[in-house]
Amino acid sequence: MFKIFAVKEVPQLSWSSQTPYNLRPKLLTFVYLNFGLAMFGFGESLLIASNAGVSPWTVLAQGIAGITDWSIGFTTMIVSFSVLFLWIPLRQKPGMGTILNALIIAFVIDYSLPYLPYPQTYFWQLVQATIGVLVVGIASGIYLTANLGAGPRDGLMTGLQRVTGMPIAYIRIAIEVCVVSIGWYLGGVVGAGTVLFALGIGPAVAMGILLVKKLL
Repeated sequence: MFKIFAVKEVPQLSWSSQTPYNLRPKLLTFVYLNFGLAMFGFGESLLIASNAGVSPWTVLAQGIAGITDWSIGFTTMIVSFSVLFLWIPLRQKPGMGTILNALIIAFVIDYSLPYLPYPQTYFWQLVQATIGVLVVGIASGIYLTANLGAGPRDGLMTGLQRVTGMPIAYIRIAIEVCVVSIGWYLGGVVGAGTVLFALGIGPAVAMGILLVKKLL
């Protein structure tokens, strides 16, 4: 359990790209990248459909969507590309996975929501929200280990970790709390699932990294 809070880096495995800026990765690496990103988007969709409260970044997207009348998926994509500006002072550089992250996750959210269950009882809403957080965490471990460039949000996390030297779990929790505060101010909806995601996604990502390292 305590190993989760000690994770400070993404492992380099046999199928990982040698560099994040590889434009011609091995087929297996490319497959893992896209599978992880699609799984990430599905986990976000599970959280949205649970009606227990969305992730902090989706709260921010909801707030912006309410002002602009854009769809949640499109707003998520715009937010993702906007976060790249925060990479500049951290000296982070985008890779293939960075661009695909913004596109694939937004696509999966928009097109999977109509087909997911929308639980009516609070218990099952929390169960679905918990599953969503775990799916996002494991998905993060898969696509980050492909080493083809972190997504905008995860790149912010790994960049801050490199600069501060703090564990990934703590860095991610701090980011999520800041983002949900801004999203709530703009009119996004905060619920139990939001708190669950904000506090649980850091450990979930660290757990995903450990699982991928052990199983793959």
